[in-house]
Amino acid sequence: MIPRRASYRDIPLYAPSNRPCRVDLSDNTNLFGVPPAVERVLATTVSRVPRYPRGYAPDLRRALAASIGAAPDEITTGCGSDDVIDSALRAFLEPGDTLAYQDPTFVMVPLFAKVNGLEGVPVPLKPDFDVDADALLGTGAKVIYLCSPNNPTGTALSRAAVERVAEDAPGIVIIDEAYADFAPGKDFLDLARRRANVLVTRTFSKAFGLAGLRVGWGVGSPELVAEVEKARGPYKLTSVAEAVAVSVLNGDAHWVRARAEEAVACRERLRGELVSLGLTPLPSEANFLMVPLPGALAVAERMRERDVNVRAFQALTGVGDALRIGVGPWPLMETALAALREALR
Repeated sequence: MIPRRASYRDIPLYAPSNRPCRVDLSDNTNLFGVPPAVERVLATTVSRVPRYPRGYAPDLRRALAASIGAAPDEITTGCGSDDVIDSALRAFLEPGDTLAYQDPTFVMVPLFAKVNGLEGVPVPLKPDFDVDADALLGTGAKVIYLCSPNNPTGTALSRAAVERVAEDAPGIVIIDEAYADFAPGKDFLDLARRRANVLVTRTFSKAFGLAGLRVGWGVGSPELVAEVEKARGPYKLTSVAEAVAVSVLNGDAHWVRARAEEAVACRERLRGELVSLGLTPLPSEANFLMVPLPGALAVAERMRERDVNVRAFQALTGVGDALRIGVGPWPLMETALAALREALR
């Protein structure tokens, strides 16, 4: 018999459905295509593949620092932003320590707590979907995780509540901003640079359209970033991924902003269509809509039969059953709406 860690015995494998589907709106990635620089860079970086990448992605750190007016030693990178989050948890928490997080939120966070031997404490969001600062602080957690705009609700946290948590937290505050590109002006990068205990994480997987290359990053004080880098270890970004990310960041930022604006416009148009069906999508600052709907799992299955994939959630705290519908070019939305109308009959 293979020996197993007792604490891992009841942890399920996180494996989102990846069955082929004509219209897949389940993972919130950029469905408007990839930035123009991608094809050019991929064609010129093949010769780098046989060699190890540079250990801690220095070119990308410099490019990211320049893009937000920071210093390179305030930037960390990883294999997706979830890698940066996981590395931060290992850097600042011992097994048995407490990790507090808003509920509902990114599904990987409670899983990270379990695999790192932590005591995960979910704290329900308020009825208006803002974070409950008092309740989070009351846990005494050494690390508090926040997500804004939040996945899966799409709602944004208020600055007052986030600043309160950052100011009074006994330890580190991680703010996951995977969807910040769809909510300009509502980010907390400034907080990460002002407060030594705040780490803001971001990704190239959503607005930048590079999910397949797995590029994430974070910004924080040099002391905080140094600890995350130690926990992260070297070679988490391939040479190709780093080269593409740098080129897109330096040359295609305008393209990314335009696609994000297009996604927001489609989201609001989709909201109107959903309301006309008698549904009540939650307010969203992301590139998806969360739609409370009893029996959401069955509805999603019926949509899947019509070759449209959306994400169903069951019994979410403060929401109940719901569908999460990613946003793409309007022709895809029309196909999804047709499938939804049929599924609701």
